Amino acid sequence: MADLFQDDKAPKGKRGEYTAKDIEVLEGLEPVRRRPGMYIGGSDETAMHHLISEVLDNAMDEAVAGYATTIEVHLGEDNAVTVRDNGRGMPVDPHPKFPKKSALEVIMTTLHAGGKFSGKVYQTSGGLHGVGASVVNALSSELTVEVARDKTLYTQTFSRGLAKTKLTKGGSVNRRGTTVIFTPDTQIFGEKARFRPAQVYRMVRSKAYLFEGVKVRWSCDRSLLKGDDKTPAEEELHFVNGLTDYLDHVLNGRKRLVDSFFAGRAEMSANGDSIGGKVEWAVCWPDDESGFLSSYCNTIPTPEGGTHEQGLKSGMLRALKGYADMVGTKNIGNVTGEDLWGGACVMLSVFIKDPQFQGQTKDKLVSVAAARLVETVIKDHFDHWLSGHVENANTLLETVLARASERVKKRQDQDFSRKSATKKLRLPGKLTDCSRSSPQGTELFIVEGDSAGGSAKQARSRETQAVLPLRGKILNVASATDDKMRANQEIQDLVEALGCGTRDRYDESKLRYEKIIIMTDADVDGAHIASLLMTFFYREMPELIDNGHLFLAMPPLYRISQRGKTIYAMDDADKDRLMKSDFDARGKVEVSRFKGLGEMPPGQLKETTMDPGRRTLLKVMLAGDDDKSAQRATAKLVEQLMGRKPEERFKFIQENARFASSLDI
Repeated sequence: MADLFQDDKAPKGKRGEYTAKDIEVLEGLEPVRRRPGMYIGGSDETAMHHLISEVLDNAMDEAVAGYATTIEVHLGEDNAVTVRDNGRGMPVDPHPKFPKKSALEVIMTTLHAGGKFSGKVYQTSGGLHGVGASVVNALSSELTVEVARDKTLYTQTFSRGLAKTKLTKGGSVNRRGTTVIFTPDTQIFGEKARFRPAQVYRMVRSKAYLFEGVKVRWSCDRSLLKGDDKTPAEEELHFVNGLTDYLDHVLNGRKRLVDSFFAGRAEMSANGDSIGGKVEWAVCWPDDESGFLSSYCNTIPTPEGGTHEQGLKSGMLRALKGYADMVGTKNIGNVTGEDLWGGACVMLSVFIKDPQFQGQTKDKLVSVAAARLVETVIKDHFDHWLSGHVENANTLLETVLARASERVKKRQDQDFSRKSATKKLRLPGKLTDCSRSSPQGTELFIVEGDSAGGSAKQARSRETQAVLPLRGKILNVASATDDKMRANQEIQDLVEALGCGTRDRYDESKLRYEKIIIMTDADVDGAHIASLLMTFFYREMPELIDNGHLFLAMPPLYRISQRGKTIYAMDDADKDRLMKSDFDARGKVEVSRFKGLGEMPPGQLKETTMDPGRRTLLKVMLAGDDDKSAQRATAKLVEQLMGRKPEERFKFIQENARFASSLDI
């Protein structure tokens, strides 16, 4: 083992040497210029915009602390940016540790120098690490700071992290605050890198939404807006309702699932191991389910989320489940947070002391205590919102349950697809398939019971006609839960036989038959079964109806014979008409009433109901595609007659009983 530590085989000469002289010590702001990506995420045009964010965050900290009411941001055509606030102004007196330098110069030229560590100057702040201002200075070809303090104007100029001038004292001014004017260094970002007015404007506007107590005045040189008719050259941004105003702006009239915003703000004092802070939120659910979740901590955007988002989600979900238990809703255990806020528009802003971020760019909040703070606040307020907006709460709960059911069903379908990928197609239930492999010209007859199925199988054309018998009345999908639907074998057999999927997974190209024909007995029970099947297709496969694939067979109810002449009657009225018009009194007339399709000989079933040349089919169609009112009326009628509320059916019967002249029981 001693040989392992011998150095007689080490490389000769200087090539492999690694000595003290190879260790570089980067002083001042040189580390920032060498590795800008560590501080602003990169050295390209996109990262360059982070410089504005750093300076703007410092101005916003003054506003949040209650010392500034107005912030001005100007973008010049020379790519210079001016950020001015009317806060206290940076301190300009000599720094105790560096008496030959002003505090302003120390802030601008030294990493980790600032007034945000102790919590004495700022209770909450976005700039936390003391690097923001100095990083902007290091990456700017020129930067000028003007401080109006004690009615005196002070100025100092910097370049690439170094002071170009001493702090100079100017004349008297009747204002206060800090102005930072900087131009990004082309040596870092490239000659062609330019600030994009639209992006800067959005950044500035978002800051104004986050703190209702500040006015932000935006402006840019008009020459920068050529071809951009959406970004204003000047605008004062002041939003008294904060995040709610932002959601109103984003929605821009889009229809919402519920009318009321779930919005508010709350402050909590530190208690034990819990941090204190302020939480502001605004949530709405658009009908189109095209949502987003934007979160901020101390006005800093956190695009990768973090613990404050976890607290919001946990608090809302706990409140919703509590409400569901209170109103006696079942299946709430299947609901996840994604079902609740997956399609929602969510704005969340927290202000907390000493937050912990992941990295200098602060993309993700990792303060564990923030989750507890936000969860506590949100759960309490969402509990009250749900109880105070019962109609909206019930609508939201129904939607969330539907999403959860759909998600579970999709996962089960995916599991089924994976299991079946390598298996030969299994014929579901008692399906007797046709021999033609392509769907063109093929038909699937859905019949009630094995008896009717037996007659239909003998009467069919084996090449083009398939038969699927069902056991009596299928499940009413309009009043059943998705769990019951998935557990119902008859429905699963039907879906598998068609092969095209349901709801948003419907795929026309996978439909195995050109025509789907509901063939039930010509009586009240048969009409009921047909209604249940049509409800199933309307709810689960509306495209199948829209594309003209669904039909109702019209089997006769009577067979009338006299002297070798046979005619089939569809119903009692048709029978009476035929008896008068097609038969006479010269001989006995035999009238046979079919008890059901199973009682009809295969030859007669084929002749009357299944032979394409002689049968009658009714095509099932929905209200016109362009007639929205007709579509709504159809949906309302289906829900009224087939839905979960029996009182609606009773109401329909009361309103329409006068139109029923007789009942054949």
